[in-house]
Amino acid sequence: MGKTLAEKILSEHSGTDASAGKLVVSQVNLVFLQDTTGPLTVRQFEAAGFKKLADPQKTVLFIDHAAPSPNSEMADDHQFLRQFAQKTGAIITEVGDGVCHQLVNETLARPGDVIVGADSHTVTAGGVGSFATGMGSTDIAVAMGLGKTWFRVPETIRVIANGQFSPGVYAKDLILHLIGKIGAEGASYRALEFGGETVAGMSIGGRLTVANMAVEAGAKVGLFPSDRTTEAFLKSRGRENDYRALSPDPDAAYQETITIDASRLEPTVSQPHTVDNTALAKELKGTQVRQVFIGTCTNGRLEDLAIAASLLRGRKRHPHTRLIITPASREIMLAAMEAGYIQIFLQAGGLILPPGCGPCLGLHQGALGRGEACLSTANRNFKGRMGNPEAFVYLASPATAAATAIRGEITDPREVM
Repeated sequence: MGKTLAEKILSEHSGTDASAGKLVVSQVNLVFLQDTTGPLTVRQFEAAGFKKLADPQKTVLFIDHAAPSPNSEMADDHQFLRQFAQKTGAIITEVGDGVCHQLVNETLARPGDVIVGADSHTVTAGGVGSFATGMGSTDIAVAMGLGKTWFRVPETIRVIANGQFSPGVYAKDLILHLIGKIGAEGASYRALEFGGETVAGMSIGGRLTVANMAVEAGAKVGLFPSDRTTEAFLKSRGRENDYRALSPDPDAAYQETITIDASRLEPTVSQPHTVDNTALAKELKGTQVRQVFIGTCTNGRLEDLAIAASLLRGRKRHPHTRLIITPASREIMLAAMEAGYIQIFLQAGGLILPPGCGPCLGLHQGALGRGEACLSTANRNFKGRMGNPEAFVYLASPATAAATAIRGEITDPREVM
């Protein structure tokens, strides 16, 4: 019997014949944490009696979720992480470098890697073919100390998307449609494995967007094959030696197969307060929005900013709607400046925040007021997610976000393209 992508990767890293349902102990290629989960993880590492990291060059600490620090407590946590990195030799990124999930894929993740992080959206690296998953602080602490961890090999749901996206429809609409179809627990502790014509033609940015939100359906991982698109991405970053072709076996066994006609998709929105509460953007016309947020590890990449800029060029945000843009990394910020996107956003009345998570978690920079609605390109819209349990968060693509900023109400981007 052939193997799925999850089974192939875990077989290789465990040295066993890994198949769905089995327990395996797997070597890990990368362990990382960030500034909200990181301090607890480090304390768990020390409480467990570990004196050194299994591999300092495979352990990364990111300061991104509350950066720059919004208060003295977070500033102390940042200092704590810096001191730990200095003491152990772990890699650390600084304020303004960008979101951990974006930086992992820019510089570290490789096809066939096993990556664990103290953040649920670690799954993003599945877009380049890594078995990447979030874990609790204690599990991450153990992985830091031992260089390995255990998994129950997940069953796999195969998602086949065929056809080309229509104008105004993007990868974000595909994953929102899928989550709306199967529900927020529809893939609990399963691997979502993506394939088909649509996936073959999808950019790495689009793949990262889809993989990033696999966890919003409960998935353990969201996996894409490593193909010529992956190779071109790695080569463009001077990382061609990190490439390897990786695909599921033709006779792999799947728990379920879901087929999507991508040509029939339309701009889609997640409504408060769950990601699977989806509707078409055109069905929500008239819903007033006081803040639009474009960025995050889901849609803060250069191609996302390019899409938003193409709609905002020569236009202004609605006078009652704030527009916040946060590039996902320093590199993206610089490229967006060079391309003129930052100037377009500023001329449209937008506000540019430092590379990082920005308003996504509600810790600072763009927290919502009581009763306000925000349309965000992020991945999560739970009650209180953006800092106020009495606010309302909608999720959509950068195109829908830009159109909404212009009109001041949820708008199908095809109306302004």
